[in-house]
Amino acid sequence: MTVYFIGAGPGSPDLITVRGARLLGECQTCVYAGSLVPPELLDLCPDGAELVDTARMPLSDIIDVIAAAVGKGHDVARLHSGDLSVYSAMSEQQRELTARGIDHEIVPGVPAFAAAAAALDTELTIPGVGQSLLITRVSTLSTDMPPGEDLATLARTGVTLALHLAAHRAEEIVAALTPHYGNDCPTATVAFASRENEQIVRCPLNRLPEALDAAVIRRTAVIFVGHVLGPRRSDVTDSYLYSHARMTKLRADRHSTS
Repeated sequence: MTVYFIGAGPGSPDLITVRGARLLGECQTCVYAGSLVPPELLDLCPDGAELVDTARMPLSDIIDVIAAAVGKGHDVARLHSGDLSVYSAMSEQQRELTARGIDHEIVPGVPAFAAAAAALDTELTIPGVGQSLLITRVSTLSTDMPPGEDLATLARTGVTLALHLAAHRAEEIVAALTPHYGNDCPTATVAFASRENEQIVRCPLNRLPEALDAAVIRRTAVIFVGHVLGPRRSDVTDSYLYSHARMTKLRADRHSTS
């Protein structure tokens, strides 16, 4: 029996992967975070499946539920929001399952930053402007940032930032980033990306706190900061993928092998 950690995607129920949807339809037990996972996804579970909402359950209880299902001969769908690779609190569960000798497999999902970029109708890596994306967050009472990963230190890179779980700390963000990005650096905040209540707020960095306050955005948001969000300049280099040089090389390679 296997526990499948499935990324449910950023919110819209049709953004789960084909593999994730298939496994949901095969697992006799689904363990899910009711406060985060779209309830429509539970319709994909087979008739008679055991559905367990873990929103208010401690880790030990969650593992006990999973272990009991495996003991009954069930494959288990452990449904998480977004993608399991970032901010999923999956590692603790993996350790406990491994200690009990329970097999598990990860099924990736669409991450929140990707859905947010789609909502903005933008690419986050623009040739000649920015080719890096740094995904991070800010310290909170529940989760402190490790040494060297505080926002002010990371800001020295100057790369495009995707800030998760940080909308309630807008003033702190501005203070840490302004010396490295400038007051007028473009920002774009997407709250509830891909959902019916999706919100988009664009503003210069120095206006971020008041803009988020005006939109009443406090949580479930991704804040992008970087010059790739600005208007496309005429001097920006197009991707090599479509360049004359690449087409010429492809034609030359084709002739040399024919």
